[in-house]
Amino acid sequence: MKIGFDISQTGKSKAGCGYFADSLIRSLAEIDSENHYILYPTFGDMYWDPDWRSEICQIHRPNFKYGPGHKNFEVSKSFWNHPSGDFEDQIGNPDILHANNFYCPKGLNHARIVYTLYDLSFLICPEWTTEENRITCFHGVFYASLYADMIIAISEYSRKHFLEVFPHYPADRIIVVYPASRFSEPRNYSKEKKPLALKSDEFWLSVGVLEPRKNHKGLLQAYARLKADQGKTFPLVLVGGQGWLMEDFEREINALKLREDVVRMGYVEDGELKWLFQNCFAFIYPSFFEGFGLPVLEAMSLGAPVIASRVSSIPEVTGQAGILIDPYQFETICKAMRKLSNEAQLRIQLREKAIEQSSKFSWRTAASLALQSYQEVMNRERLSEYLLKNRAVNI
Repeated sequence: MKIGFDISQTGKSKAGCGYFADSLIRSLAEIDSENHYILYPTFGDMYWDPDWRSEICQIHRPNFKYGPGHKNFEVSKSFWNHPSGDFEDQIGNPDILHANNFYCPKGLNHARIVYTLYDLSFLICPEWTTEENRITCFHGVFYASLYADMIIAISEYSRKHFLEVFPHYPADRIIVVYPASRFSEPRNYSKEKKPLALKSDEFWLSVGVLEPRKNHKGLLQAYARLKADQGKTFPLVLVGGQGWLMEDFEREINALKLREDVVRMGYVEDGELKWLFQNCFAFIYPSFFEGFGLPVLEAMSLGAPVIASRVSSIPEVTGQAGILIDPYQFETICKAMRKLSNEAQLRIQLREKAIEQSSKFSWRTAASLALQSYQEVMNRERLSEYLLKNRAVNI
C-alpha cells in the first residue's frame, strides 16, 4: 500500500493533534517496512505552519518520502479545497489518505480516506472556542461522516458521541485507537531539564492550552480557596501555549491576589515538561471536556499523582488511578487538593497506580491498530458507495 499521512501539526508548537500524528507516524515507521508512506507537511484548510520546512516531523527511512508543501496558508487551502484534475498525481497517488487535523478531503477518485476523530467539543459548548474554529471543525467532522472510509477515534467516548451526532455513519467503520504517552519511548523527548526556581515536590502543576474548555479559571478559584483555607500552599505552575478567548486571564489572577503564587511557563520543551511531571506535588486537570486527555496520561506515565475531571473520556484514561472531580464545582477541586496535602500515603499510592495504569497504553499498539485499519479499508467498498446503496444519505 501507499499511505499518505498528514503531519501538518507536528512542528515545534504542536498540541494534541500534532502529538497524536507525530507519535503515530514514528511508531508506524518502526513496525512497518513494507508499505510506502507519503508525509504531507501542509494539509487542508485549518492549519498551516510557517516553519514547516525546518520544524515538521522528520523520518528518514527508505519507504518514507515527503509530499508537496505550500509556501503560504492561502496556497495550501486552495490546493486542498479546489483540487485540480491531476490532484491525486500531485499528492503521490496514495491508496490511503490519513487526515489528522480535523480537515477531511473529499472528491478523491482513488485514495480511501482514514480520518482521526479527536472530539466534538465545539458542539457541546460553542462558547469554548471561536466561531472560525467552530465552523471549520464542524465542516471537518461533517465531511468525515460522508467521505471517510474509516474513522479512528481516540476514545470510546468520542466514538459514541460521533455516532450519536451522525447516526447515518456505519458503526463498524469507526474504531478506537488510544494514544499513549510520548514519554513512554526515550526517543521522543530531549534530555530532562529542571526549570529555575522550582523545587521537587513543592508545586502544583497543570498542563494545557489556555482556552475556556480547559477550565483554568475554575482551577484558579480552587487554588485561591485552598490558599485561604491553609494560609499557605505550593505555587501553581501552568504550562501551555496561548489559545483563545482568555484575554482576561491575567486580570483574574490579579483579582484573586495570586500574582505571587501562579507561575505561567507557556510552551515548554519536552525535557522540561518531563521534569515537571516527575517532580510536581500533584497534576491537576479540571477540563470541562476532552476527546482523550493526553496530558493526564503523560503525567501518569511519569508517576504524577493526578486530580482530573470526571467527565467525557477522562475516566477511560485514569481508570482507578486518580482522584476524579466535578469541574463545574471548584470546591471539589479544592477538596481534592486539600486531601492530597494532608495524606502523604495517598500520594504514594496514586503514584504507583498511575504508572501501572499508564502502561496499558502503547504507541506500538496504536500503530498496529492503525495499520490494520488501513488494510481493512482497502478491502471494503467506499463509504460514499455504501451510503448511496443503503440510502442512508444523499451525497
